[in-house]
Amino acid sequence: MTKVTAFFSHVQLARWLSIRAGEGARLAVSFLAFFLLLTSYYMVRPVRDALAAGLPKGEIPRLALIVFAVMLAVVPLFGAMVARVRRNRLVPLTYGFFISHLLIFAWVFAQAGATVWAGRAFYIWITVYNLFVVSVFWSFMTDTWSREQAGRVFGVVAAAGSVGGLLGPLLTQGIVEIAGLSGVTLLAALLLSGVLACILWLSASAGHAATGREPPVGGTFLAGMTLLFRTPFLLGIAGLVLLSSVAGMIAYNEIARLVKATYSTPELRTVFFSRWDLGVNLSALLLAFLFSRVAKRVGVGGTLVLTSLLGAASFVLVVVQPTLAMLGLSNCARRAMEFGMAKPARDSLYSVADAESRYKAKNAIDTAVYRGGDVLGSQLHGALSAGGLGLAGLSALAGGVALMMTGVAYATGRGYRARGASGKE
Repeated sequence: MTKVTAFFSHVQLARWLSIRAGEGARLAVSFLAFFLLLTSYYMVRPVRDALAAGLPKGEIPRLALIVFAVMLAVVPLFGAMVARVRRNRLVPLTYGFFISHLLIFAWVFAQAGATVWAGRAFYIWITVYNLFVVSVFWSFMTDTWSREQAGRVFGVVAAAGSVGGLLGPLLTQGIVEIAGLSGVTLLAALLLSGVLACILWLSASAGHAATGREPPVGGTFLAGMTLLFRTPFLLGIAGLVLLSSVAGMIAYNEIARLVKATYSTPELRTVFFSRWDLGVNLSALLLAFLFSRVAKRVGVGGTLVLTSLLGAASFVLVVVQPTLAMLGLSNCARRAMEFGMAKPARDSLYSVADAESRYKAKNAIDTAVYRGGDVLGSQLHGALSAGGLGLAGLSALAGGVALMMTGVAYATGRGYRARGASGKE
């Protein structure tokens, strides 16, 4: 931990990243926590994909609908928990819950192996798990860092996730042949325990100690969803997430269709997707370190408008040159902007929201709204491609969706500035 803290305390690096006195240790631990979180997730994601590949034909679309239904059921349950549990206990309890389930799956894989039912259960669980742990983490970050600090440090924290996204698959490749799926899942649980330790340290630090004295958030268990429709600012954030998910899923499904038609074996397809993920995570890592400088120049809202415009432009390139190579390059750039800049900017928006919005509404947006966008994007792609719309037409549609995001981003950015100026939370 001392070496990590020293890394962020280096004078030249701190100046370039706009880190101020007294922030180095908290930023180092925040960085380490998100690094461990994404390393853990990217270790088990290949396990999910490998198990999903062995499921009967047509199973994945059905499981996607089940995942969405589970999200709709879990969001109010989490809302009830937020209403009754102090925030200094809420986040550790959430992570402890998911750690225990990773340990259960590790035991199942050791006893029964990769059965069809284990594959189904793990696919549903991991698809819910990854959104919840990331959403709760960023809710915790908006409690830990002020509005002004969020614009400077969230890009650095987000960069940790890109590093974890690079390391996780490498660890899986090195472990799975020796210890099997059980060993991979067990190590992922241990890494997630490291995240929990970092969160406990941050909760006990001077900058976050007040949260432990605060009462539970309160409110109703459905407040996460009802807040969206009562608060235009939150509705704007939900619109950004929904539109981004729809455009991304149209592109993802089209890439999957073209890859299947282009590469004849699973091995060749795996090489394509692994190179694609590598490009995304490397690019996102670079962009994340630029986030604070871009946000300082154009603001958080301006960053969201800029990334939306660039996302729309990336789809235009595919319309002009409708090939798999251009679609892969375009989507790699768009996803890198999403992970490296757009998501840290969206998470910064919650720094001017109250605690109920940070935990309940944010969780509903990051899980149910996000997966709802996935379902809508998949259904649109399936219906339009079946009707004869090709790559250029689908890219034009996705580009139009991305262009709609610019208007939503501008309006939401204005709400963010107004709330910040008035001190409203």
